[in-house]
Amino acid sequence: MYELGPAFDNNTVEEGTNILISGPPLSGKRHLMMEGLAHGANGGEGSVIVTTRDSSDRVLTDFESLLDNPEDADIGIVDCVTQHQGRSTEDTSRVKYTSSPVDMTGIGIKFSEFVEEFYTERNITQNRVAMDSLSTLLMYSDLQTVFRFMHVLTSRIEDADAIGIHVVESTAHDAETMNTLKQLFDGMVSIDEKQSLTLQLPGTA
Repeated sequence: MYELGPAFDNNTVEEGTNILISGPPLSGKRHLMMEGLAHGANGGEGSVIVTTRDSSDRVLTDFESLLDNPEDADIGIVDCVTQHQGRSTEDTSRVKYTSSPVDMTGIGIKFSEFVEEFYTERNITQNRVAMDSLSTLLMYSDLQTVFRFMHVLTSRIEDADAIGIHVVESTAHDAETMNTLKQLFDGMVSIDEKQSLTLQLPGTA
């Protein structure tokens, strides 16, 4: 079981659970996602963040601010932004780069490398994965392509006995798109402008 921590009303979910956080701009959904990961990282779990919106530098700064011992944390970031902005990059122990948010094959490969490394080389069997955000993927690719990719990603998270916390901007997409995406997830968290949460998680009433 995974404890989600105070930000999620101290709910727990089973291994393999994928959760979608949806909300309008500036509602705090990205911070909520990071709090969900940080709760695990502070307990010795691995954290993998796929960022299609912000550079890995910014993600690391924001994430480490939530950690008790940032230098000791097992963090992997798949950065889909920095190369896309034309900057040269080299993979490090904490950051792997893909060419752009369109490169879903690359995203999947780099994500899998982190998860495998955490399991086999670092012996970390509890891992949390974040995707920020589905809305950026949908800006670059059509719904069918994103759905197929997320189906693969959520399945890999399930196979790894990890959990996934994924973010989407609710107001950026029509109802049909949102309903299609929701099929991929076991649980839903809605957050509004006042940062009020509605939790629909498996195993909770």
